[in-house]
Amino acid sequence: MSQAITFKNRVWENAGLLLFPDNFDEKKTYPAIISIHPIGSCKEQTSSNVYGKALAAAGFVVLAIDAAFQGESGGEPRFIEDPYERVEDIRCAVDYLVTLPYVEENRIGILGICGGGAYALNAAMTERRLKAVVSITGVNFGRLLRDGFAGGTPVESLEAVAKQRTAEARGAALFVNNMLPASVEDGKKAGIEDIDVLEATDYYKTPRGRQPNGATSVLFSRLSTGLGWDAFHLAEVLLTQPILVVVGDKPGGFGAYRDGFEIVRRAKSEKKELLAVKGQSHYDLYDKPEAVSQALEKAIPFFREHL
Repeated sequence: MSQAITFKNRVWENAGLLLFPDNFDEKKTYPAIISIHPIGSCKEQTSSNVYGKALAAAGFVVLAIDAAFQGESGGEPRFIEDPYERVEDIRCAVDYLVTLPYVEENRIGILGICGGGAYALNAAMTERRLKAVVSITGVNFGRLLRDGFAGGTPVESLEAVAKQRTAEARGAALFVNNMLPASVEDGKKAGIEDIDVLEATDYYKTPRGRQPNGATSVLFSRLSTGLGWDAFHLAEVLLTQPILVVVGDKPGGFGAYRDGFEIVRRAKSEKKELLAVKGQSHYDLYDKPEAVSQALEKAIPFFREHL
C-alpha cells in the first residue's frame, strides 16, 4: 500500500510517496525510513520501487521524496541540484514524519542511493532525529564536480558557471545539461568508455529505469554551490550514528567505491560497516536483483538493530 503526499519546505511543497508495511494499522506505531533518490532522479525510480518497497515489506513505514526543484516537488527554476537544499529536503521530511501518529519519532532512519547516499550521510551529521544511515553506492556530489564532472577544473567550472549565470540574469535561455548521452550506442560512438556513464544511460534512457520526472538534468548556472560543497566535511566530529555503506566492487568514474571507503574511514560512528558487493557495479545496485538482494540482506537487519 502506498500514498502520495506533500510536505512543507520553505515556500513550496515537496512531493513524497509513503509506503506501508503489509497489514498496516494506523493505530499502531512503526519505525520509519526516508528514502532519497540519486542525482537527477525521482522518487518513482530506485528509491521507492526497489528499496522503498523492500523496506516497507520488512515492516518499516517508508517515505520516498522528490528533491526540491525536481520531480513533482516545487521550487523554481527547475533542475537545481543544490546539496544544501537536498539536505534541507531531508530535515523537512523528518518534520513531516514526526507529525504522523503511527511513526515512532525516535526510530527514524534514512537510506539514499548514489548522490542521495552522500546527502543522507551529510544530513545525519546535523539532523539528530536520524538514528541510522544506509548509503547505497553513495557519491559525494561536490567531489564528483571537482573531479571534472562539471566540465573542467574546479576554477574553470566556476568561471563557466559565473558566465552562464550572468547571461541568464540578462535574459538568456537557461542552460539545462542533460548529463548523459541519448543512448548507450551514442555514448560509445562519442568515445565514452566509463562504465558508470554507459550504465547510467542504460538505466535512465531505456524502459529499465526511464521515468517522466527522472530527467538526469541539471541547471548548469546553479552548480557553483555544489562545486564548493563536501558531503564528508566534519564527519570525524559530527557523524556519530550507526552507518552502513554499500558499494559495488567494480569501480566507475562516479567514484562511489572510493567515497565509500573514505566515509567509513572518517566517520566518528562507533558502529560503521562497509559492504563491497563482489562483481557488481554502481548501477547494478539500483535494480539488479543479485546486487540489490545482497544490499538488502545487510540493510534490513541493520535498520532493525538500530531503529
